[in-house]
Amino acid sequence: MKNILKILKKYSVMPVLNIYTLLMGICLTITACDSFTEVDFPQSELTSAAVFNDDASVHAAFANIYSKLRDNVLITGQTNGLHVLMGLYADELDYYGVPGEDAETFYRHSILASNTEVASIWNDTYNLVYATNSILEGVQNSKELSETEKNAFMGETLFIRAYLHFHLLQLFGPVPYITTTDYRVNKDVKRLPENEVYPILVQDLLDAKTLLTGQVSNSRTRPTTQAANALLARTYLYQQNYTAASAVASELINDGSLNLGDTTEMVFTTNSTSTIWQLKPEAGNPTWEALTFIFEETPAFVALNPELVASFEAQDSRRPQWIGEVAVGNETYFYPNKYKTREGSGDEYSILLRLAEQFLIRAEARLYLGDLSGAKEDINRIRSRAGLDPTVANTVESLKLALENERRHELFTEQGHRWFDLKRTQRAAEVIGPIKPNWKATDVLFPIPEMELNLNPKLEPQNPGY
Repeated sequence: MKNILKILKKYSVMPVLNIYTLLMGICLTITACDSFTEVDFPQSELTSAAVFNDDASVHAAFANIYSKLRDNVLITGQTNGLHVLMGLYADELDYYGVPGEDAETFYRHSILASNTEVASIWNDTYNLVYATNSILEGVQNSKELSETEKNAFMGETLFIRAYLHFHLLQLFGPVPYITTTDYRVNKDVKRLPENEVYPILVQDLLDAKTLLTGQVSNSRTRPTTQAANALLARTYLYQQNYTAASAVASELINDGSLNLGDTTEMVFTTNSTSTIWQLKPEAGNPTWEALTFIFEETPAFVALNPELVASFEAQDSRRPQWIGEVAVGNETYFYPNKYKTREGSGDEYSILLRLAEQFLIRAEARLYLGDLSGAKEDINRIRSRAGLDPTVANTVESLKLALENERRHELFTEQGHRWFDLKRTQRAAEVIGPIKPNWKATDVLFPIPEMELNLNPKLEPQNPGY
């Protein structure tokens, strides 16, 4: 606490989108945190000098960021993460929780600009952006770290910064892209159009890819060049830059250290050869995904949409391997069972980037580039691992639906993929409209949190529909 007071005294006006966000950002980066030890990094009190002049303290700062991602922010496996909220928002999950909770508003498409979950997504994500920028600036200014260490740390920060902004962009549309901790810059930030955000995001990833060259993470819990490539390929796909998406995805597919595997059984295990980036659970604990999704009786919060379960082909091995079921009287309820260990530490980490997505990215890119046979080849590689026969689709339109279907069955309840796919392909109204009575065309974006607009009018205008 003394360290926090010293920092507050030194910086009387704090740099981010609002005072609360700024204070939280400082706390994330420079205070002593017990959670540092949860991901096998040394516990350390992170004063500004220590973070920037000692490599162990920089590692500890990163560990804190990853623990926040794992436990609280954006892609956490808890109920406030995108796995759950966007599964409810799309057509993957049904809601069984307490009526009137914020999560139910995602399921019923009745979100308001005052929604606390939306505000948390915005604030908590920008808190981590601030913490990431703080590390970046400290590393750049360090006179103690070697150039090799600096490059590795800077590459890691740029990747995380891009990863956070990527998700903000998908959820909110035009957003500020924060690249500094300077309050004089950040206090008046404006939202940038998507066509201005994407080039900044891509450049961060290209720089990260270069700076991370040669870095290896044996447990795949720290981003490497492979992680930068994986997010870069996804970003190019979302930009409809299909040539670049295909080329970058091919780099990963042809990488000798990655292997899709021949079965679905081992995909979500710690040592899976298809994993590109994953987060380790707190020591001695299972993944949040397992704790959140698995139930033994009537679901208390969410369960899989029965229509999704019924849409799997009879021979699809993903159905028995990745979906669990519970019979209660005459009713059967289903839950995501990709992560299976609910007690103690097991052989599962929370996987954020994996090779299967790259095959699906390349398939889509090839399809839109006119390479139908190449697209079918990649789709069939995913189908083959699932024990399925090759797709019978052979036209552009039928292959589009086949690809959407494979993405739905491969990536369900993972970081909002299903919703983002429906949104970016302009299929949301057709798919979600008939099953969500409150659906509106403007639901493709979340509202900018009401408090943020009040604090910084330059974030106007509010997204349509709110």
